[in-house]
Amino acid sequence: MSATRGQAVINGADTATAVHTLQNYIGGRWVDSGAARFGEVRNPASDTLLARVPLGGAADIDHAVQAALKAYPAWRATPPVQRLRPLFKLKNLLEDRFEDIARTVTMEHGKTLDESRSSVRRAIDNVDNALAIPQLMQGTSLEDIATGIDCHTVRQPLGVFAAITPFNFPAMVPMWFLPYAVACGNAFIVKPSERVPLSQIRIFEAIHDAGFPEGVVNLVHGAKDAVDAILDHPGIAGVSFVGSSPVAHYVYKRGAEKGKRVQALGGAKNFVVVMPDADMNRAAAISTESCFGCAGERCLANSVVLAVGDAYQAIRDKLVAEAKKLRVGGGDEAGVTMGPLITKQHRERVLGYIEKGLAEGAKLILDGRAYKDAKHPEGYFVGPSIFDEVTPEMVIGREEIFGPVLCIMRAKDFDEAVEIVRRHELGNATSIFTSSGKWAREYRYRVEPSMLGVNIGVAAPMAYFPFGGAKGSFFGDLKAHGRDGVEFYTDKKVVITRWL
Repeated sequence: MSATRGQAVINGADTATAVHTLQNYIGGRWVDSGAARFGEVRNPASDTLLARVPLGGAADIDHAVQAALKAYPAWRATPPVQRLRPLFKLKNLLEDRFEDIARTVTMEHGKTLDESRSSVRRAIDNVDNALAIPQLMQGTSLEDIATGIDCHTVRQPLGVFAAITPFNFPAMVPMWFLPYAVACGNAFIVKPSERVPLSQIRIFEAIHDAGFPEGVVNLVHGAKDAVDAILDHPGIAGVSFVGSSPVAHYVYKRGAEKGKRVQALGGAKNFVVVMPDADMNRAAAISTESCFGCAGERCLANSVVLAVGDAYQAIRDKLVAEAKKLRVGGGDEAGVTMGPLITKQHRERVLGYIEKGLAEGAKLILDGRAYKDAKHPEGYFVGPSIFDEVTPEMVIGREEIFGPVLCIMRAKDFDEAVEIVRRHELGNATSIFTSSGKWAREYRYRVEPSMLGVNIGVAAPMAYFPFGGAKGSFFGDLKAHGRDGVEFYTDKKVVITRWL
């Protein structure tokens, strides 16, 4: 049943008359949405219409919540080792369908196939990690906290959780949350980005075939109305969110006001500090990949190179040379290293930032505004662009552009570089390139971003470590995946016993 549903959506997208309207997955079956409004899912490389996505609201969310609440008691009472059985099957199904899911990501998002494959691998890594839940959920104990009195803790699931996920990693980010939530004994609802829902259709086909009990995992399509319905619904115990910082703050505030647990991962303005003692060739190559990978549409992109002292002269021209090596085009084409942006509107937004940078006096030393793809003239492309002489006060130096635009700043010494990073309101990730252990340790000690790389461009934690930023890049207490994921999806109950 489910294996043919997504294929029909994708294969039927070549002609407008054959475009399918996507369905929700609720209570173990594919069902029509009650939405009155619909959006379009388009291939950003070609502007081809792929599907119609329902923009559901409170009724669709309530339908999913009721199915989840019905499933929860039996699922919560299922021993953890038995809850893992469908997760084992899901892992194997995702491995079997790996290439198909990756190609779906490229088709609806635009990133290169290699980038899509990497993201699907990270998704599966989180299923792998969640399979350790019998160990990860274990509590603690201590006998004789007083004479004849013992104390122990147990972790217990809380009910129904939901995830509101972004467009930039449509297969990976939902799997930061779903495997841990269900392995811990909760029921779960995914609200994927309405821009890229097809990857989750693919994954939920695998979820269906893995044999989860009806209602344990659910998928609802929608936009802001669906988000608000999730935040307001009394049947939802907690919400996981990834997106821009303004929306993350909104989700955190509204969800917390309704008494929910909330982890809201926001935006970024990530700095890579290059010290004079760095390997400049390596720093330039890695910084370029960090900034322009996934067309800059990732929260771990190091979009500002902060060159310290003499490093400025050494790194500037190397960055331009590396960026010129990038081949822009359709993500499914061999040899392409940077794909299009997600929508026409986002392309215009990125171009607007380039105009702001010029108006503020920054020097555009690599201009990608005029790029046109010969094979895909209707695609949403912007070529790699680099600004020099950027200052922290400029809009392009402060705000998250989320596109293929790299800014070069200067710092006279290490202390000034640290101060520039510390002054910024966001604190998602950062990196330092140096051959000095002293500078690396000092940087790690003094700056706030929670994900930090040393001679690494993308400081992306593996599934068994927590993922999330600091300052305005994160709202909440417990971050995504790793042990934090288990903490977020369970409550620690303390039991104190005396037997007379």
